[in-house]
Amino acid sequence: MEMNWIAIFVSALATLVVGFVWYNPKVFGTIWMKETGLTQEELQKGNMLKIFGLTYIFSILIVFVEMSLTIHQTGAMSMIGGYAKINEALPSFKAFMADYGTAFRTFKHGALHGFISGLFFAFPIIAINGLFERKSWKYIWIHAGFWIVSLTIIGSLVCGWV
Repeated sequence: MEMNWIAIFVSALATLVVGFVWYNPKVFGTIWMKETGLTQEELQKGNMLKIFGLTYIFSILIVFVEMSLTIHQTGAMSMIGGYAKINEALPSFKAFMADYGTAFRTFKHGALHGFISGLFFAFPIIAINGLFERKSWKYIWIHAGFWIVSLTIIGSLVCGWV
């Protein structure tokens, strides 16, 4: 079980692509701007290279976490000390991986885990922050929806793209 670096780097683009659509004024962008109190002029003043660059780097970190949540074989690999120790693994580990190395490695399974992590991890974090910041439920659901969709796509790609 090796890491698919192409899947990792492509999956990290999901937050940018989904964000481009999600926060577009024709989708949720106008409502989001109203809820945050931002204007189009204020948004254009931001350093977009910095914003998109850091977003991509942070997204790569998110992809690694999502991989550990969606790819169950990661747990088996950690039992032997990681990929570096694969040559020292007992024959039982090699037999296990031969039998189950690709079990549950589908786009559908990854999407399920991504959706669950969005709903039960990202949403509560966003809701807690929103409640303390006295933000509306519209604001909370716009951001939570973005993360639920993004994590569903990320989970799907990193799990199914074997």
